[in-house]
Amino acid sequence: MKVMVVGDGGREHALIWKLFRSDRVDKIYAAPGNDGMTNIAELVPIEADDIEALARFAEKNDIGMTVVGPEEPLVAGIVDYFIERGLPIFGPKKQAALLEGSKIFAKSILNKYDIPTAEYEIFTDPDTALNYLESAEYPLVIKAEGLAQGKGVIVASNYGDSQDAVARIMEDKAFGDAGDRIVVEDFLEGEEVAVLALTDGETILPLTTARDHKAVFEGDEGPNTGGMGAYSPSPYIDAKMMDRICREILRPTLKALKSEGIDYRGVLYVGIILTENGPAVIDYNARFGDPESQVMLPRMKEDLLDLIEYTNNVQLRAFDEIGFYDFSAVCVILASAGYPLTFTTDYEIKGLEKLKSHDDLIIFHSGTKIKDGKYYTNNGRVLGLTVVGNSLFNIINKVYEYLEEVEFEDMHYRTDIGFSISQIADTNLE
Repeated sequence: MKVMVVGDGGREHALIWKLFRSDRVDKIYAAPGNDGMTNIAELVPIEADDIEALARFAEKNDIGMTVVGPEEPLVAGIVDYFIERGLPIFGPKKQAALLEGSKIFAKSILNKYDIPTAEYEIFTDPDTALNYLESAEYPLVIKAEGLAQGKGVIVASNYGDSQDAVARIMEDKAFGDAGDRIVVEDFLEGEEVAVLALTDGETILPLTTARDHKAVFEGDEGPNTGGMGAYSPSPYIDAKMMDRICREILRPTLKALKSEGIDYRGVLYVGIILTENGPAVIDYNARFGDPESQVMLPRMKEDLLDLIEYTNNVQLRAFDEIGFYDFSAVCVILASAGYPLTFTTDYEIKGLEKLKSHDDLIIFHSGTKIKDGKYYTNNGRVLGLTVVGNSLFNIINKVYEYLEEVEFEDMHYRTDIGFSISQIADTNLE
């Protein structure tokens, strides 16, 4: 089968890497992809938001399955457009993807169906928001309502922080139209975890867990990014807690969507915080995470194409569970200094050939290009270095050893990915 993966980042490279291992996949196209994918996929010069051109390419080239990586085309309705033309595609339709595309819609679902989440208020103009925030209790979380590539969430410790957040989101339009409205939430204390699941609209099955590190600097300081690193699985989710998450969050979410007349088929990513009162939803995503995919997909036992087809065909009931290997994985993102704000690209990347000697290391390209046979930086996030092994503590140390072998000018990375769990990470994490 010919498969097309839509997108150009590390998540898409991880999807291609996993699909390449399927005996059923004959050829993979990446649209638009990046040069780091060219050893296993053919690049197609079509942007992820050019839905019509993607559909024409899929039809002309007899693509057996299109897999959508980023959220923007999902929210724009790429799945609806393909299905109307009889083109196989994986991901939720536009109405279902609104669960990620609108935080207000997501909050309304959570509130209406009593799924645990933080208390919140919605504001459509900055003055009303600031009047509320002046007398509010802190800390609070201020979110741009729409898509902001994971960067539109600001934790405010005081009123001054809130003023800055409102100005940035609603007045300066740092996230464009996504900041026309904001959601102000109570800050919930606890461990964060991402729980990903597959649902075919009738059955929902958890995949595995991961922990992303959003902030650009150590200690979760600085602005949010698309993700500076991740590990999988989370040691804070045992079988008992996963059962509770299924009972209180995953299955109720699917039931809520069905009650609203929404047929959700695809990946459901639930950001969860483990509070003293139990798990609560931070947010939903309608696709694989980035960089979470770079630590989850290497651990997946199943053929990804098989899972995709079972999901599309409403056949997930055939699975008791979706298998994952017992080993752990950790990913550290190498970024351009200044990301996620302003940064410079086009620096030569040195040391990639040396990294290939490590059998436990997988390199996922997020933003690279090739010139004259050499790799150069081409985006804010440049590379994801993923190490797999039985001891999370050991592989965290390894990934930091390995990244010393690669360099480019203005290279930036967090030095504390996974370190918060080092006290419990010296055993094999199931």
